[in-house]
Amino acid sequence: MQLIGFNFTKISAEKTPQFKLGSAINTNIEFTGFEKEKIEILKDADALRVSFKFSISYIEEEKKEDKNGEILFEGNLVLSATKEESKDMFKSWKKKEFPGQVRLFLFNIILKKCSTKALSLEEDIAIPYHIPMPQLQAKPADQPQK
Repeated sequence: MQLIGFNFTKISAEKTPQFKLGSAINTNIEFTGFEKEKIEILKDADALRVSFKFSISYIEEEKKEDKNGEILFEGNLVLSATKEESKDMFKSWKKKEFPGQVRLFLFNIILKKCSTKALSLEEDIAIPYHIPMPQLQAKPADQPQK
């Protein structure tokens, strides 16, 4: 199975005015659709479109139902899969899930594409980073001479 396309259909970021440091962070990946895609250049393989929603919610510790902010991505992945892989995926999709290795493959792609954009959006709307950003330090030999 190979990734042959990825696109976002929706990107949203919001923060409440009373946002507090120390909010709990919940992430969620949900698959919202799965269908065959028609791509002429694929002769011996199937093209499959997987729709997804990826969200990061910032929730107040004391009141679990109150969101302090949310970053949301919706999009599609287009995959090239063998006829056998395609058959297995459609069989498991009847239960709205994917086989373990396929699900892991999809999660990794979605996390890779969305996490870097999420960091940028957090900075844009002034949500404190939930991942410590590395700091470069000058070595003593690199400091200017006095």
